[in-house]
Amino acid sequence: MNASANPYVDLVAGYARLFRDGKNFPLGGVAPGAHPARSLDAPRALIFSPHPDDECIIGGLALRLLRESGWKVINVAVTQGSARARQSERWQELQNACRFLGFDLLATAPNGLEKVNAKARQSEPATWEPMVNIIAGILRNERPRLIFFPHEHDWNSTHIGVHFLVMDALRSIGSALAQTVHLVETEYWGQMMDPNLMVEFSADDVADLVTGVSFHVGEVRRNPFHLLLPAWMQDNVRRGSELVGGQGEAAPGYSFATLYRHRLWRDGQLENIAKPGRKLGALQPPEALFG
Repeated sequence: MNASANPYVDLVAGYARLFRDGKNFPLGGVAPGAHPARSLDAPRALIFSPHPDDECIIGGLALRLLRESGWKVINVAVTQGSARARQSERWQELQNACRFLGFDLLATAPNGLEKVNAKARQSEPATWEPMVNIIAGILRNERPRLIFFPHEHDWNSTHIGVHFLVMDALRSIGSALAQTVHLVETEYWGQMMDPNLMVEFSADDVADLVTGVSFHVGEVRRNPFHLLLPAWMQDNVRRGSELVGGQGEAAPGYSFATLYRHRLWRDGQLENIAKPGRKLGALQPPEALFG
């Protein structure tokens, strides 16, 4: 078969062309659209972001809850990156990205927390315990219905550190949070072996997430991962069809999805949710997951 008779040649060339052309697109600078009104008692979702940009990369479900269900989404900037010379700039980029998506923004410290990693947790209690208290204070003040944070094997040392920081804060509070809190663990650098939730996103949602990441100008100039976000979400459909749906299950007709692990924090205890996992299509109401 010659190249002209093989439609996959054009398909792959089209992917390569779009990626190449995207490198010339402007970074950030897009005016936000109108965000939906929300009631004063709207349910709250907190995103505990290891770095500025994570709120956009894994924030698809949070964006759907904001837009479709009227939730208040608050991004908690756990760190502002490890390069101190860039922290102020990254905070400004983060403000711009959250403004575009409609997320509220909360700082943990003037320049974010530092040494958020498993090593500090193990060997530097004088550093770790005050950080746990900061996260616990945010949980007490905000009383979220849902928390997004990385899973415990998300490769990057800060991502892993944020997982244990949030879990230690929950344990320090115990049952003081009267309501059940939904824990939605995220992945990016390291894949989860046991996700139990796959959420579909429309092309418009994904375009806005890509745009949001593009506001993190310094990061995407180093590595244009905003342009790779759609491909990552496509691969999540491949993985999620069996990791969430069960081995041998047919893939749903999704174009884009993110995988999560959904568990509960109830009466001071972590509760797993019985399998099988769940899939949430783009036309299904997201609040049904967290009623």
